[in-house]
This record gives sequence, C-alpha cells and structure tokens, in this order.
Amino acid sequence: MATTIAILSQKGGTGKTTMTRTLSDVFGRLGLDVLAIDADPQGNLSDYFDTDPGVHPTLAEVLRGQVRAAEAVHGAVIPANMRLAEAELMLAGKIGREVTLRNALRDLKRNQDLILIDCPPTLGLLTVNALVAADRAILSTEAQYFSLQGVEQAMEVVDLARDSLNPELDLLAVVLNIVNMRTRHARQTLDALRERFGDRVCRTVIRQSIAYAESAERAIPILDYRPDRGVDYLSLAGELLRRLGRQDLLEALDELSTAVVPAGARA
Repeated sequence: MATTIAILSQKGGTGKTTMTRTLSDVFGRLGLDVLAIDADPQGNLSDYFDTDPGVHPTLAEVLRGQVRAAEAVHGAVIPANMRLAEAELMLAGKIGREVTLRNALRDLKRNQDLILIDCPPTLGLLTVNALVAADRAILSTEAQYFSLQGVEQAMEVVDLARDSLNPELDLLAVVLNIVNMRTRHARQTLDALRERFGDRVCRTVIRQSIAYAESAERAIPILDYRPDRGVDYLSLAGELLRRLGRQDLLEALDELSTAVVPAGARA
C-alpha cells in the first residue's frame, strides 16, 4: 500500500514542483514504484515530466468520474492542465467533494510504493482533496516574510483536513527551499521555522540555483542535468526516508549519491 505525500505551499514559486519532480526521480532510482500527481491546473509538474500538453485523460477526468485513476497515468505521472480548474468548479457542487481524490486513488495505492501530489499554490478544494487523500504532508517555503505567512496558512488547512476528514494525516516535514544561507535573513527564517515547528523542520535546505529552472525548462531531472546541484535533494531524501521508517533504503541512497554526484559537490 502506497504512502501518499501532499507537497504544498500557500505561495507560488517556493520550489514545491521541483521538489515533487526531484523526489520522484530520486525515490524511483532507489527502486520504489513512485507515482506523481499534478494537482495544479497550471500543469508545471506535467511539463517537467515532458508530458504532451494535449494528453488525455488527465486528473480532471479522474475527478469528474469519467475515467479510473489508472487510466490517467502517463509514464510516472497523472498530469493536469487548465481543464482541472473546470473540474474544481464542478467539485464545488458535489456531495462528498473533499474525498473525491482519495476515493479515486484507492485502487492505485495498492500497486504503488509512493504517491507524491504536487498541490496548487492556493488553499482551495484541490489542495483539500490532496490533503484528505494523503498520509503525510510536506510544507515548502522560501526565506521570505510572506512565504512564512503562507506556511502558517497552509498549516491551518492541514489541521482542518486532519480534524474534519483525515485524522491520520501527519506533517512529515517543513523544508526551507530556494534559499541563500549566506544571508542573515535566511538564517533567521530557519531559526523562526525551528521555533515554530521544532524537529519537523528538515536540517537540509535546498540552496538557490538557476539550474533547477533550467532543468524544468528542459524537462530533465536535476540529477541528470546538473548532478552537483542534486546533492541537496539526495540529503533531503535521506531525511525523509528516516522519517518514513525506510532506513533499509539508506545504503542504496548512499550508492546513488556516490554514482551520480561529483566528489567535490558531495564534499
């Protein structure tokens, strides 16, 4: 049975789509059956997987009940496009609208090890559906004041989903993303997150680099495009594996790091 993780942020541009794509790639290289779900009508994750823009069916058709979730899997992703925004409007008038995605994924979860859901940068019905379908949540934030406000707002939605519809939902991690730790503001932000969320905040931070945007533009995973920049995500994957109780994969992760990341970058 798959562990399902919703990756979210209240604000756009906090690196959550890159996080979803890169973790999908890393965990897949470790031998896990990983499925990514693009729950954002902008379809950025779908583009990162190099999915045909005209692909059909997508998550929109799954939420409309027109196809089974398994029929919307293309490669390693259930893609999205602007039709998903229309599907969200349709859901608004549906009884049991908050559990639509959870019900749709029930069969797929039996055949996967891990499902990662890239949530939209809003806290609407699509994000609620993702949280109700998930076992764990990861909050991604930048070292910016308004991003920290977004973390608090996102946490309110996580709490709401847990209290009303998904009591098993747990906060897996808070990740400081797209950050320059040489600045005092970034260090103060990390301290503030640790004061608020304690050990839920990952030790690993994802350092700022144009390489992530370039890899997304070329639809090439960062470990293939710039392996030296992938070291942060390999470290983050290790932390997440420990939190998920998958220490059995840590040796394989070390081997992957040795194989793909230049020695200087690892140091």
